[in-house]
Amino acid sequence: MPVKTLTIDHQLISARDEETILQAAQQHGIHIPTLCHLEGVSDVGACRLCLVEIAGSTKLQPACVTQVAEDMIVQTQTQRLQKYRRTIIEMLFAEGNHVCAVCVANGHCELQDLAVEVGMDHVGLEYQFPHRTVDHSHDRFGIDHNRCVLCTRCIRTCDELEGAHTWDMAGRGAHSHVITDLYQPWGTSPTCTSCGKCVAACPTGAIFNQGSTVGEMVHDRARIEFLVTARQTHQWKL
Repeated sequence: MPVKTLTIDHQLISARDEETILQAAQQHGIHIPTLCHLEGVSDVGACRLCLVEIAGSTKLQPACVTQVAEDMIVQTQTQRLQKYRRTIIEMLFAEGNHVCAVCVANGHCELQDLAVEVGMDHVGLEYQFPHRTVDHSHDRFGIDHNRCVLCTRCIRTCDELEGAHTWDMAGRGAHSHVITDLYQPWGTSPTCTSCGKCVAACPTGAIFNQGSTVGEMVHDRARIEFLVTARQTHQWKL
């Protein structure tokens, strides 16, 4: 199998030909912030938090979908990148209705963790206060669109791991939002299997278990990783 040699943050590393910069960095203990990335499902480069600088290119490239190349020189923690990441996090907070103090995922939220990581102690942008709904129609789960960051992890998990294709994206720009079965209430969806994989995949408190109170929503990422590994190794056979 072809192997590429590249440099990430002044560290000389080796990676397989088909690997992305993010995968190569993670395997060598180099941290790159992500939000839309979820181990076990495809990457789409939606959140742009994993942008990196590559020598010879004036454009910032998303590490999750950019393949490694021989003699590539990558920087992941420059001042320019840190400024971009903080701006992205601030935009996510300003564009949605994220009130951490009353969120079911308070203390267990990836967006909250990223805000701490980039040193965001306030939002310098004007809050948009969009009018968004909450769907409690499902008997086990609920979705609060006020807390959705449009990472599409629920969509990809439902498609690629469960094969139900219940979730999709609708709207454009500031009106983009996830939907179930062509604007059907989640509780009346004929395709949802109530597996809960979308709940485990959500990085915030947008998709939650019914009855969860403030700070109770802990996402079980290990469940998704277990399912992916089991299928890859053919652990289950018919």
